[in-house]
Amino acid sequence: MEHALTPATLIELRRPRPYPAVSVLTPTHRREPENAQDPVRLRNVVAEAKKRLEHDPAVTRERRNDVVEQLDRALAEVDLSHAEDGLVIFAAPGEHQVWSLARPVPERVVLADTFLTRNLVAAQAAERPFWVLSVSADRVALWNGGGDRVTEARTGGFPLGRTLDNFDAERQERIGDLPSTFRDEGIRHFLRDADTAMARVLRTHARPLYVTGETAALSLLDEIGTVTKDATHIPHGGLAHGTHEAVWQAVRPLVAAEDRRNADGVARRLEAARGHKAFAAGVDEVRQNAQQGRIALLAVEENYRTSVRADGEGGGGGHLVPAESGDLDVREDIVDEIVERCLDTGAEVRFVPDGTLGDARGIAGVLRY
Repeated sequence: MEHALTPATLIELRRPRPYPAVSVLTPTHRREPENAQDPVRLRNVVAEAKKRLEHDPAVTRERRNDVVEQLDRALAEVDLSHAEDGLVIFAAPGEHQVWSLARPVPERVVLADTFLTRNLVAAQAAERPFWVLSVSADRVALWNGGGDRVTEARTGGFPLGRTLDNFDAERQERIGDLPSTFRDEGIRHFLRDADTAMARVLRTHARPLYVTGETAALSLLDEIGTVTKDATHIPHGGLAHGTHEAVWQAVRPLVAAEDRRNADGVARRLEAARGHKAFAAGVDEVRQNAQQGRIALLAVEENYRTSVRADGEGGGGGHLVPAESGDLDVREDIVDEIVERCLDTGAEVRFVPDGTLGDARGIAGVLRY
């Protein structure tokens, strides 16, 4: 299953496909007893997609068979033992993808000439992704972080490794000679190469960067580095050869502190916007400004979800009014739709702890003009 939504991947997902490009969405659950329903619910929503294909007169028999086969292949790839909060299957002639999301999605089947990406985009933004670079004298590992986990990233040439001539790390630690290791010219070149590779990764996928390693390694990166010199350094050795759980435990306190600082900063910016009459609150008002490209900063409480429908009055498709799941024309992922629209128009999107936005009712924005 896919996990990292890079800009290049998103561009590829959004390109037009031969009709039908099928998007299948279903909620999933991480724990018992809720996850007992997931296999049945998944089979049912895939069956619904096949039924829609069967009854769509615009779909030829050959193309229908192709897409049904892709749906079956995707279904076989799903591993619900590692389920998160939502699952998305994309299937089109000759291709399929499976995405597991750490954010709930509505149960939905969409047939179109593009895949439905809004839920992936919102889930990626909500995870507040970051990179962790773990360095040692003989290995540099890159970790993909977001939400409450890190996984090793195999991109941009990472992990990097080298053979150390006559190197006995255990002996050097015992005699207190580890810092001299990082004065070796070969290791200096090795870490400079790692810094250059990290710069390439950040150019295509910019995120906050944490760097872990022995104090001597971090000092050397301060001296020779470019992007790593400006990163947050964590003096913790052994993680270049460590487990994802060990890396997460090392960075977790700093990530939590950064999240608190970000939430405080968002609150201050929203309060200033109120004073300058550049403030929008509530899903209807925010959505209208998002459609016009007026949102500079969007703030969403982490677990804010709402079902709405358009009342048919007013411009831009009518005002949004509360709706129940299952109502005609209900829009259950309106928040994800707003998030995607704001990102597309260059807005900054921040997810904040529940209750942060007070009377803004879960979602608020700072306007550009």
